[in-house]
Amino acid sequence: MPSVPPASPWPAPPSGLRRALSALLIVLACLLLPFGALAAWAAYGLTDTGQYVSTMAPLADDPDVRDAVADTVGDGIMREVDVGRPMRGTVAPFVREAVRSFTQTRAFRLAWDAGNRATHDAVLRALQGEREEPVTVDLAPVTAQVKNQLTQDHVPLAARIPVQHTAVAVIPTADLDRLRKGFHVLEVAGFWLPVAAVVFAVGGIALAVRRRRAVTATALGTALGGALLGLALVIGRRLTLADLPPDVSHPAAAAVYDALTSTLRTVSWLLLALGLAVAAVAWIGGRLRRSRPGATPRTAAGTGDSASLRADSQSPDQNMPVM
Repeated sequence: MPSVPPASPWPAPPSGLRRALSALLIVLACLLLPFGALAAWAAYGLTDTGQYVSTMAPLADDPDVRDAVADTVGDGIMREVDVGRPMRGTVAPFVREAVRSFTQTRAFRLAWDAGNRATHDAVLRALQGEREEPVTVDLAPVTAQVKNQLTQDHVPLAARIPVQHTAVAVIPTADLDRLRKGFHVLEVAGFWLPVAAVVFAVGGIALAVRRRRAVTATALGTALGGALLGLALVIGRRLTLADLPPDVSHPAAAAVYDALTSTLRTVSWLLLALGLAVAAVAWIGGRLRRSRPGATPRTAAGTGDSASLRADSQSPDQNMPVM
C-alpha cells in the first residue's frame, strides 16, 4: 500500500483568508517602502558629515552659488567697513567683484568645505545633545581669507575690513526641542520602516495562493513607490523654493536642494527600474510556463485532481472480496 503522508497538526488557513492577508501585507510593504527610503536618507545620509561635505563640495563651482555667496559676503563686508555714503557707492562694486573673483580660487573651495563641515558638526551636536543654546557658526576664517584676497588685488579700504568673530545663528534655541524630537523619530523610522517593508513583502509572498502573481504585484508596487518618491521630490523642490524669502537666491537654493536630494533621486529610479524588471521577468516566466507542451492550467489540474479523489472515495474497491 502506498504510504500516506502524516497530516499536519495545524490546519491550513482557507484560501480566501490567505489571499486577503497576502494582499494586505503586500500593500503595506509597498506603502512603507518610499517612506522608509525617505526616513533612512534623512536619518543616516544627512547625518554623515563626510558624505555631507562631499555632496556639497561641487557646489563651490556652481555659478549660481558663487554669485549668491559674492552678493552675501560683499554686502556683509560693506556693512562692516566704516566709510561715508558717497564713498560706499564707489567701493561696493569693487568689493563685490573682488569677492566674486575670490569664489573662483582654491582658497574659496577650501573655505566652502570648512564652512560646511563646521555647520554640519554644530547642527549634529545640537540635535544629539541636550544643551539649550543657539547653534552658531563663526565666519571669521572666511572673512580673513576674503580680506587677504582684496588686499592683494589692491582694492581701496580693503585693509580696513575688520576680521572679528562673527557668530551666525543656524538654529535658534526655540526650535531645538522640536527638531530634536523630529530627529529621534527619523532615527527610529529610518531603521524600522525599511525592515518592516521587507518583512511584509516576504510574508505577503509566502502566504499567497499564487506566488507568481504576488511577486508581480509586489514588484509593480515597488515601481509605483519609486515613482511616488520621485514625484514627492519634485513637489518638495517647488514648495521649498516658493517658501524662500525674496532676498535669497532661488537658483542657488535649487542647486543646494538638487545636491542634497541626489541620492534620493537615484533610489527612486532604482526602485522604479527594479520593480518593472522583476514584474516583467515574472510575467514572461508565467507565459513560458503555460506555453510548454503538456502544461495544464493550475485551476484545471486542481479541479481534475479533486474530482478524481471524490470519484475514488465514492466507488467501491473492485478488489475487495464480496462477503
